[in-house]
Amino acid sequence: MKILVCVKNVPDPDGLVFNAGGDGRASMGEAAGYRMNRYDEFAVEEALRIKEKTGMAAIDVLTVGPGRSKEVLRRAVGMGADRGIHLFAGMDGYVSPTVKAAWIADYAKGKNYDLILTGAMSEDMMNAQVAPMVAVFLGLPWATQVICVRLPSGQDGVFAPEETRLSIEREIEGGSREMLEITLPAVFAVQTGINEPRYPSLSNLLRANRQDVETLDMPSPGGEGCKAPDGMAGMVMPKKMRAGRRLEGTPLQKAEALAAILKQRALIS
Repeated sequence: MKILVCVKNVPDPDGLVFNAGGDGRASMGEAAGYRMNRYDEFAVEEALRIKEKTGMAAIDVLTVGPGRSKEVLRRAVGMGADRGIHLFAGMDGYVSPTVKAAWIADYAKGKNYDLILTGAMSEDMMNAQVAPMVAVFLGLPWATQVICVRLPSGQDGVFAPEETRLSIEREIEGGSREMLEITLPAVFAVQTGINEPRYPSLSNLLRANRQDVETLDMPSPGGEGCKAPDGMAGMVMPKKMRAGRRLEGTPLQKAEALAAILKQRALIS
């Protein structure tokens, strides 16, 4: 089984700065640090678990972005993936998910991947669009919010590589789950909680540092192969909708004031 996992390098939200403009619009400043998208960690772990169960899977990990994006590939190889592929895009900030999906699909085309995995979404943009569009570009079946993957097995319960259908569960509205049977090759966007991502091992991290990453240059923005049907018009800081109220006085006075507020709002009788 051959698996491709798509990962993203995202800004660490704890060190991210937003600059507010006079017109109410905001711009994203330089982040204090970057790391692998948390959702994608679950996709890498699921690929590793499939490899462990089958004993015959090869895992490629791919990322799209500027030079610093290579770090997430090293982390993925440190977790146990076999090799990394960097689709180098010189632009920083927002890149249309349509363009990203087209680049990923173009790379994956003809490479006979049985399964393409992504996280459910990215922490920075939260578009949740790349996985479905990769599937459409490649003409493959797909599923999002996947919370369980069951490998096909024979009568003895052992993995049956000749089987081409997987059973999956995906989360749907209302906390319910939908069970599907999908023919491989396919594209899955996995949900958090599907597994518990492992920490990179020292031996794998050393291997990742020695290993060369395959790097392919992507077109410049607006050029051939990079004409997006959408773009970011701007960012707006959310307006402050409510104001807090601090209760003053002794503990008894505060309790009486709080009780009066709750009664006024018919929250207690």
